[in-house]
Amino acid sequence: MEIKQQLRQSQQLVMTPQLQQAIKLLQMSRMELVDMVRDELMENPVLEDQAEIGEVSPRVAEIPQQASQESRSIEQAVALDDRASEKSVAGEEKKVQEIDWERYLENHSMQAPMPSSGRMSDEDLPGVEATLTKREDLAEHIAWQVRLSDLSENELIFAALVVGNLDDNGYLKLEDTPLEEVVPKLAAEAELDAEDAEEVLKIIQRMDPVGVASRDLRECLMVQADVQELDPLVIAVLDKHLSNLEKKNYAAIARDLKVEVEEIYDVAQAIAELEPRPGRDYVSEDPRYIVPDVYVSKVGEGYVVSANDDGMPRLKISGFYRAAMAGDPKAKEYIQTKLRSAQWLIRSIDQRRKTIVRVTECIVEKQKDFFDFGIEHLKPMILRDVAETVGMHESTISRVTSNKYVATPRGVLELKFFFNSAIRRESQEDIASESVKQAIKKIIGEEDTRNPHSDQKIVEILAQGDIIIARRTVAKYREMLGILSSAQRKKYF
Repeated sequence: MEIKQQLRQSQQLVMTPQLQQAIKLLQMSRMELVDMVRDELMENPVLEDQAEIGEVSPRVAEIPQQASQESRSIEQAVALDDRASEKSVAGEEKKVQEIDWERYLENHSMQAPMPSSGRMSDEDLPGVEATLTKREDLAEHIAWQVRLSDLSENELIFAALVVGNLDDNGYLKLEDTPLEEVVPKLAAEAELDAEDAEEVLKIIQRMDPVGVASRDLRECLMVQADVQELDPLVIAVLDKHLSNLEKKNYAAIARDLKVEVEEIYDVAQAIAELEPRPGRDYVSEDPRYIVPDVYVSKVGEGYVVSANDDGMPRLKISGFYRAAMAGDPKAKEYIQTKLRSAQWLIRSIDQRRKTIVRVTECIVEKQKDFFDFGIEHLKPMILRDVAETVGMHESTISRVTSNKYVATPRGVLELKFFFNSAIRRESQEDIASESVKQAIKKIIGEEDTRNPHSDQKIVEILAQGDIIIARRTVAKYREMLGILSSAQRKKYF
């Protein structure tokens, strides 16, 4: 046993901070990238956004591709920046000196007042309620009605607890609490008797919207049926046969209640007009805007792919800190560190842009029939197909296509949309699974709603088009499309 030193050569992959940043940028969505770049603009003084500076007096220099030319290009840009800044300042000073401010103010005071241009009087202006910018939510709407009611202090506290525990659908929910224990728990917190709490809850449930603060669907619908004074048969169906009603098992309901099936049809139609989610009108979800990363445009017989640079900060290296680098060694070290970080960020963003465009061009080339003829001609394609064509790893292709969107003549689509497994056909080429989903959707859309197709029937119809799949595959695709089973799709009236 002895201790000695040895030199050994070996190859290994080191995840440097710069490489980690490049990988992180690659899998970011467009909005995430914009936010990250703006944060970097705030933190790194060497970076500038050319769009904010303007094109008249450029203070920036692009990072060239060759590392040997970077320092020289930056120095040239700095010199151009200094000369442009001096000219700009001199020009502004000359303009200020040329203006006779005393004469300008004298003329301005002698001018006639601006015409009213038909300005509306106070009576013609819209009321305050018509200029509100914030929509009233469900809790505020119920709380306003509670304040107008004649309740005691403890009852008001209980009502406030109820309002504070409403979900987006308007139901009264407490985490990790069974439905039957919700009211007693809130009543104990408000120091109110449980029976009195139930009476307060009934008052709230009959406020607008009717059925709010219910503990389950059955209670919500029964409150609405009671307020609307619907037929007692409706109450009976809701009380005892809600599960059969959901399954459209009208015959079983008719046998148990000893009425004709036609009467159950009328009851089901009346129940269908009730609101199962009373709070939905007061939920204002922010719209989700999709900004495409690339555009695919049809030019002649082919397609051209171009990156979407709108709204993306145009990063440049600032020349403002050149004087600081020359005067203070500590400042020079700090600025050099920020300069290297800025250079790598610009290069990484440019590489990300080129990679997305390159991958999209490959997808367009392989899926040209889809762009020409539609969804029926979407071809099966996996990550390996694109990875082998562009010479990248499958994991890189996966990062490139995640959360990225492309605007095409066929609509705005996610890049992941074009990757589908293959469904084998006997006499024709394999078909993409997405095309099979659309074929199932089309078959169900054209069916007789009084006699909908079963999953087995859909299998038989697809087989006529040489698409051989199992019944369970049809059921899986149907559920992925959000389509109910044939029993639930059937309409009786």
